[in-house]
Amino acid sequence: MTTDTGNTIADTIKEYGKRLFGFIRNKVRTEEDAEDILQDVWYQLSNVINIEEIGQMSGWLHQVARNKIIDKYRKKTPELLEDFNYEDDRDGFNLSEILLADNYTPETEYIREAFWKELFLALEELPENQRQVFVWNELEELTLQDIADNTGENLKTIISRKGYAVKHLRKRMKRLYDEFFN
Repeated sequence: MTTDTGNTIADTIKEYGKRLFGFIRNKVRTEEDAEDILQDVWYQLSNVINIEEIGQMSGWLHQVARNKIIDKYRKKTPELLEDFNYEDDRDGFNLSEILLADNYTPETEYIREAFWKELFLALEELPENQRQVFVWNELEELTLQDIADNTGENLKTIISRKGYAVKHLRKRMKRLYDEFFN
């Protein structure tokens, strides 16, 4: 590993470490589990040959973290799966049914893989400013006010961007949900 890559990894850890840890910590039972998963994410990043090729570092880190969290829950007892809450009460669309079912069959694995693939495809379809607001708010858990402050944009503009992103993603994910369950 070159010095430049080492600096890039160190810079990435410094820039994303606290937010990524907070994201993970909210999804697992203990701080120790969160620390273990975060360590696994950094380890996976250290194995990337050319870090500069990662288009959106934040999205990549959060995807790796989600995968590590899911892997950890697969090894746990079924009642721990309830720690995840991806429920949308308005549509009755419960993502935890798809992502965290305790029956690991080829069918459920296929559905989970299809969901993650569809989510990231749908995110890529969004305009950059909508995608970024969604990622910052939902994945990095920044408040909409923090995003407005950090970008210098009007709060109403940020809210609007998030609304458009959610509407698009909900439409895309509902279609996938209907395809598998209706």
